[in-house]
Amino acid sequence: MKKFIYILGFFPLFFHAQDDVEGIILEIQNAKEIPLPDVNIYWLNSSIGTSTNKYGTFKIPYTPEHSKLVISYLGYQTDTLDINQPKTISHVLKVKASLDEVMITSQKRATSRSYIEAKNVIQISSDELLKAACCNLSESFETNPTIDVNFADAITGTRRIRMLGLTSPYTLINIENIPAIRGARQAHGLSFIPGTWVESIQITKGAGSVVNGFESIAGQINTEFVKPKTDDRFFLNTYSAINGRTETNVHINKDITEKWSTGLYVHGNYRGIKNDRNQDGFLDMPLANQFNVLNRWQYADPSKGFVSFINLRYMNDQKRIGETRFDTRTDSGTTNSWGGEIDTQHLGISAKLGYVFPEAPYQSIGVQLAYNDHDQKAYYGLRPYTIHHRSAYGNLLFNSIISDSRHQFKTGLTVTYDDFDETVEITNYDRTENSIGAFFEYAYDNLDNLLLTAGLRLDTHNLFGTFVTPRLHVRFTPWNKAALRGSIGRGKRSANLFVENQSLLATSRVISIQEARGEIYGLDPEIAWNYGISFLQGFNVFQKKAEVSIDFYRTDFKNQVVVDWEDPRQIQFYNLEGESFANSLQVEFNYFLFNGTEFRTAYKYYQVETTYQNGRLERPLTPSHRVFANIAYETALKEGKSDYWKFDLTYNWLGKQRYPSTASNPEAFQLSTFSPAIGTLNAQVTKVFSTTFEVYLGAENFTDQRQQNPILDPQNPFGSNFDTTFVYGPIFGSNYYLGLRYTM
Repeated sequence: MKKFIYILGFFPLFFHAQDDVEGIILEIQNAKEIPLPDVNIYWLNSSIGTSTNKYGTFKIPYTPEHSKLVISYLGYQTDTLDINQPKTISHVLKVKASLDEVMITSQKRATSRSYIEAKNVIQISSDELLKAACCNLSESFETNPTIDVNFADAITGTRRIRMLGLTSPYTLINIENIPAIRGARQAHGLSFIPGTWVESIQITKGAGSVVNGFESIAGQINTEFVKPKTDDRFFLNTYSAINGRTETNVHINKDITEKWSTGLYVHGNYRGIKNDRNQDGFLDMPLANQFNVLNRWQYADPSKGFVSFINLRYMNDQKRIGETRFDTRTDSGTTNSWGGEIDTQHLGISAKLGYVFPEAPYQSIGVQLAYNDHDQKAYYGLRPYTIHHRSAYGNLLFNSIISDSRHQFKTGLTVTYDDFDETVEITNYDRTENSIGAFFEYAYDNLDNLLLTAGLRLDTHNLFGTFVTPRLHVRFTPWNKAALRGSIGRGKRSANLFVENQSLLATSRVISIQEARGEIYGLDPEIAWNYGISFLQGFNVFQKKAEVSIDFYRTDFKNQVVVDWEDPRQIQFYNLEGESFANSLQVEFNYFLFNGTEFRTAYKYYQVETTYQNGRLERPLTPSHRVFANIAYETALKEGKSDYWKFDLTYNWLGKQRYPSTASNPEAFQLSTFSPAIGTLNAQVTKVFSTTFEVYLGAENFTDQRQQNPILDPQNPFGSNFDTTFVYGPIFGSNYYLGLRYTM
């Protein structure tokens, strides 16, 4: 099992040479050995140290003058091992204990920043996801300041995420390092990933790695799913909220043979209650029904160096939107009542195979393959919209070293295929995209205070031509518990106009594409450079751990598809002529107040501006200021009991946001230039009765902050003033939920 987990670290990979000590650090949970991340490992009486990655693995250079290896983690016994030669070790840390009572003196971080990686990576564990209902991936960032979450419109219930001031299409979203939420899945794809399937999330600010493709601009989000080998044999989660949503998740995992394991993960959610709290005649949230199933197969043969995963997935999602009196049987395609349906089916298969050379453990090869068929049929009032997206992806990776472990590299080939069958009203926008590319990424580590990762891609695309994508990340450690980082990178992508702006279809606006000579909707691809600098410092305050981080990133668009809705009568799409940029500044402070209590707070400033036909303006509905605060407390860390309480409170404040112009509307339907500022409070209380059973009670927006009139002219939905997109805050108001989790 321990060797299996080590090989699992192939995704992502790490390497060692003959002058390294490497290994894996574990802990015991429920009679199972589980990898322990962020463990401090250093040579006694030296400044040479490292920490374990998310797989619990590490490597540290060996020299004959050092013989005592210290392994330390707060809340666990510190161990010192005698090491007299380079070797591979496996070590289990024990929880600190006194007589028959376990006293954990510090808690593991639910969210942590890496001090050792060249990239600016934020790690979110499953513990963080349990701080909220977290019904799907789009809702999993509510307790994290790095990603902003807001509703895209007033009727579909779609949550839109924003990173570095830019919406999700500019962030490459992967599932286990395979690009996933892209193309037709951009609008609703995050809501199609159940939260219980997620084991961890890695957020990378900046351009990211060339290994994952050329599309990343603002950053990357990678989601790791639970593994059949390490997930609970049986898991049940049920949830119900006063907004009418009910949900059930079931996990069943089984070892088929010593080497093969499989997991079946079933998710279902249903909302059948009509809510119209603001009494505008429209559903505050859609009526919905989703069935989602994933079957995972996992193979591991540590003796031969193989590990592989095969995933089979099917999902069916149905939503009904519009007026409360809308009846699909009698009102579809008529002006009796305004409404719509969004029906989506998704079928996917993916596979990963990794091989570590037994005679050269620093050398490995891997293959990633995926095929997805995503079919969405929808209509918004009298405006039909359908898209069928078939995509294929293949990635071949080879990892090794140059001379010694200070010089590592990754290289490989990537092949992509995307076929779109898309119709808006009566206009067809079919297209096929394919590309083939090669990449090389070099990493230098001086084994002291400098780590550099430089990558380059060369891709040939049937619509873009041949182009180069460079990326560079540098980390420097100026002094103890500090990390200074810089990054620069280029990204290129095709804008999927209607998927990414699907909420604009729920308006009376006329669609206008001002075609250039481009190959995609008549427009050119989007190209941008991202530059970033960040500083992370850890320290102690009153003998308690604390850290402060400061990030600044700038994204400069060399070309962008401008979405112009400054005229309330139309939506215009055209290529950028002028400047478009996004500046993002974030200051974050984290502090362990006392045992079992962590406090996090952050301030974010955005300056996001684009040149429109009537001049350079702030990007609509993008707050310039955001304040975040979260406090989490667990009684178990104080009382040392197997049954305990967990409390979590999160505050989000959004500053004013610019509305698109409504000056040409009749006076009754004109809005002010900016929306009001708004702040919301979320809370959750969890009672853990044992290691197998817990109950949680939560309140979202319990101060009942809401936007009173989110829809323009709701009484005349087929008129020229109707618009559902001017959303800056919650619509439903306060929501309360109750759920339970059971494991076996």
